Amino acid sequence: MSPTTRLASRSMAFVLAGGRGSRLRELTDRRVKPAVYFGGKTRIIDFALSNALNSGIRKIAIATQYKAHSLIRHCQRGWTFFRAERNEFLDILPASQRYDEATWYRGTADAVAQNIDIVDSYGVDYVLILAGDHIYKMDYERMIEHHVESGADVTIGCLTVPRNEASAFGVMAIDEADRITSFLEKPKDPPGTPDDPDVTLASMGIYVFRWDFLRDLLVRDMQDGNSSHDFGNDLIPDIVRNGTAQAHRFERSCVRASDEAPAYWRDVGTVDAFWKANLDLTNFSPELDLWDKDWPIWTYSEITPPAKFIHDEENRRGQAVSSLVSGGCIISGTEIRESLLFTMVHTNSFSSLEGAVVLPRAYIARNARLRNVVIDRGVHIPEGLVVGEDPEEDAKWFRVTEGGVTLITQAMLDRRAGDA
Repeated sequence: MSPTTRLASRSMAFVLAGGRGSRLRELTDRRVKPAVYFGGKTRIIDFALSNALNSGIRKIAIATQYKAHSLIRHCQRGWTFFRAERNEFLDILPASQRYDEATWYRGTADAVAQNIDIVDSYGVDYVLILAGDHIYKMDYERMIEHHVESGADVTIGCLTVPRNEASAFGVMAIDEADRITSFLEKPKDPPGTPDDPDVTLASMGIYVFRWDFLRDLLVRDMQDGNSSHDFGNDLIPDIVRNGTAQAHRFERSCVRASDEAPAYWRDVGTVDAFWKANLDLTNFSPELDLWDKDWPIWTYSEITPPAKFIHDEENRRGQAVSSLVSGGCIISGTEIRESLLFTMVHTNSFSSLEGAVVLPRAYIARNARLRNVVIDRGVHIPEGLVVGEDPEEDAKWFRVTEGGVTLITQAMLDRRAGDA
């Protein structure tokens, strides 16, 4: 391969999408976290995949494990435009006991190690390891360029976070050249940076390696009985101690909504964070720009009719204010405020929604009043249900978070109906 070839075309993205995401509670009872819906029509994994595609990377592998059917189906429907004759690939790699008959993926590094032969077949020089469960826009080629220029063994994507908030992350101590001198997992006293003692660098779980270096590292790690076979716990600390690790600040490669906008990255790993990140999109100028044609978020786009708003009577007016309403929705005599409705949601007369995140194909019957809720896919809200006004009553039947958001699933409603 010519050394003058664009770096992105000499690279592949390996997306780790096997984690359940248990902090999302019942939202991941039937689907893995990267397959959870986000933003009206996309899934969480679409952001990592779109970043790779927009960065010029056309060789992608997705490692799956926990309840992967929804994720696999989504990728098969929405990401099948890669063409092998153009040297483009998107491979889905479920845990399939390829190492031995008793071993699934034992950790993030093992998920790559068990597929060494597949990565070999891509014929790439660089491998980009990605988590498939965060919301952000990033030009990965800039990070790969930084890795090549630095000559490091590994380059780690890092967020700049306030030092007093960094104890929840794996953080980096760095020198003046952003070389990583130590890796600390959730320290009580996080280190500042040489240029600003009030901030620290937290790992994004994004790594760039030369494939020949990583391949040798993975083979050795597979033979280590004391390893947990995880990038963050084992491989990265070992490189920091015995090799060279470079920090890549997210600000260098993030894709912003505007020149003045902050670098946007969200871990929507809790129901509260998921609810807030979705509703942030209803702001007048959201920090995450889903209208950006230069860096689009690709997804499986279901063919739906336009959203429809019907009835115009007092207390029975189909309307939405400061909200996002997706295709196929029918807003029939319902008042909707500061809410996000996914595709094919149907609401009925005399109901109201405020601060609601409603996943696809939910049905809201008449006279329902719902405030600060997340409603799972396909849920049928019964007539007259009131949620968000009496937290104690809500907690008897539904999942009420510390932030006061109520998660509603069909199983919860069925139990409530059975006890009524």
